[in-house]
Amino acid sequence: MKHQINNKNHSVNRDISWMYFNRRILDEAANQSIPLLERLNFLGIYSSNLDEFFQVRVATLRRMIEIEKNLRTEKSNSRVVLKSILKLNQIYSKDFESIFYLLISELEKENIFITNELQLNAEQVEFVDTFYKEVLMNSLFPILVSRMTEEPELNDKSTYLAVKINDSDKKDKKKRKEYALIEIPSAELTRFLLLPKDGDKTYIMFIDDVIRFCLPRIFASLNYDSYEAYNIKFTRDAEMDIDNTAYQGVLEKVSEGIKSRKTGVPIRFVYDRSTPNDLLKFIEKLLKIEKEDAHIGGARYHNLKDLMSFPKIKRPDLKFTPQPPIPIPAFENAKSIISLIRTKDQYSHYPYHSFDYFIRLLREAAISPDVKAIKISIYRLAKNSKVIKALICAAMNGKKVTASVELLARFDESSNINWAKIMQDAGIKVIFGVDGLKVHSKLALISGRNGSIACIGTGNFHEGTATVYTDFTLMTAKKTIVDEVETVFNFLEHPYLNPVFKELIVSPNFMRKKIISLIRKEIENAKNGLPAYIYCKINHIVDDKIIEKLYQASNAGVTIKLLVRGNCSLVTGVPKLSQNIQAYGIIDRYLEHSRIMIFANGGEELYYLGSADWMERNLDNRIEVYTPIYDEDLKQQLKKVIEFGLNDNLKARIVDGSGKNDLQQLIEGKTLSSQQELYQFYKEHYKEDEAAAK
Repeated sequence: MKHQINNKNHSVNRDISWMYFNRRILDEAANQSIPLLERLNFLGIYSSNLDEFFQVRVATLRRMIEIEKNLRTEKSNSRVVLKSILKLNQIYSKDFESIFYLLISELEKENIFITNELQLNAEQVEFVDTFYKEVLMNSLFPILVSRMTEEPELNDKSTYLAVKINDSDKKDKKKRKEYALIEIPSAELTRFLLLPKDGDKTYIMFIDDVIRFCLPRIFASLNYDSYEAYNIKFTRDAEMDIDNTAYQGVLEKVSEGIKSRKTGVPIRFVYDRSTPNDLLKFIEKLLKIEKEDAHIGGARYHNLKDLMSFPKIKRPDLKFTPQPPIPIPAFENAKSIISLIRTKDQYSHYPYHSFDYFIRLLREAAISPDVKAIKISIYRLAKNSKVIKALICAAMNGKKVTASVELLARFDESSNINWAKIMQDAGIKVIFGVDGLKVHSKLALISGRNGSIACIGTGNFHEGTATVYTDFTLMTAKKTIVDEVETVFNFLEHPYLNPVFKELIVSPNFMRKKIISLIRKEIENAKNGLPAYIYCKINHIVDDKIIEKLYQASNAGVTIKLLVRGNCSLVTGVPKLSQNIQAYGIIDRYLEHSRIMIFANGGEELYYLGSADWMERNLDNRIEVYTPIYDEDLKQQLKKVIEFGLNDNLKARIVDGSGKNDLQQLIEGKTLSSQQELYQFYKEHYKEDEAAAK
């Protein structure tokens, strides 16, 4: 299909570029060099991403189309973009289905069998029957929708079985017929049932098929004798409607907004293509599925994000080789992490290093007589957050603890509301940021009588994601930086202040100007014959003004090399526009999440770490923070991360605006996976440190 490139400013629509990104994940599921069970996991990630994309971005496009229709706009760009997305989705969905069934056949070669209700042997029938009676039965609540006059309240996070129930006697022209919906309780019970092994053979059954097998038992009281069940999944508009004029507290407003999600209009309907036409039409009418909504006729199973929780099978040969976090000798040998940071800047790079060092720091701060106060910004938290436990411990020990909690962290709103209440009950001062601005910065401040320290990160203080997301946390006692981190927290508590920053790059007031200024400086240096280059590792680049300035820099001779995981609206390699720009996207066992900026600065390089992507929302509508890096050791590590990424030819795909996602070509026949190379580098690096210490 024709690529969605805007010829006026040579950019790719952000939502089209997102589809290209998710395609890179699907390509990993098809990659035969990856262990088989990990390929299933990539399918789950792809499916989960797609759900959220439709809930948020496609929903937004639908709203824009309605606005353009009401304004009688002659040309609807939103409609063109949506049409392109649906075409790509149609293509990718077919590929997804093919890959899924290919993986099932490859599982069979490994004696792992996905079994349905028609393939059970006598022992398995007895096992499934017992499971239904003892476990499943009390989690199923069928809705006889053929008897309903109003649309039922359904959960779009779940998958349903649409059931057709009738009498099998074909001679009876007036035979009875009913329709029902059964929610598959995957959140409560998981999506898969591990059946008894048969020798070295493992059998796994979708709960969907367990329910299909048990339909005669479920509807026994209705006296029917024919049952058909087909998988359906629908997606609602998940953008929250929040009434900013209502006289409510922040907590109440967000709580009401979350409730509005449950009644959002459907925007995507996925169904088993073998569903009988009468049942399909009835369900579409019942759920108010419109012609404009995405209709995707698929195979037997949907909502395959559950593949991310595929049963744990004792087959380590079909999984990635474990990579435990590499110990950092300085932290391991330190009696006091606070004292260690005061002597020299420290950092952790997750998941290559353990998040436990940050927990240890908070725990030490909670009991140290030297510490007076702790401040922290919270965007997302782990389910059983040790960060919160450490903060509560600090409050109980008499420390003044302040937590800035972002209540509008998408899909974590309920969790953050609950944590806010728990912290308030423990005596922690909880603030909810600045009206109209999301607080996305990753900051912590530990104030001590003998000097304060600050932590500035690229990712959330979340011990769960720290095992799978690549993120940095800088820990520093450098006074100029610590003071400005405190200024950020003061602004969060008193948003009427007008702070000025000389060290930190802070949005929304300063970041855009500063980044453009840094790019402009590279342009000047290139014209003056000085070293001029920009290396950046980031999640998304879609901001038009930043892209325009990068194009200007490329034309001036600035070398620009980018590692962009997700959305990238920038088009590379266009003569007289972006011929000096290269961009690559890495999809591997860890999710690339850290944000790094390196500017040549005429030969005296400038390094930055931070929380912001190059998107309008981050630069203009959020509180984000980049910090300069002065520690030479950390600078070397950041340069290594960039270099390894740019030389990766196993996982780095070319991001040029075409959506082809080609791999880099081999250099001198050598293969390099940046994440594996980095893990080995850290192992060797710390061995050298330990040897030097001895």
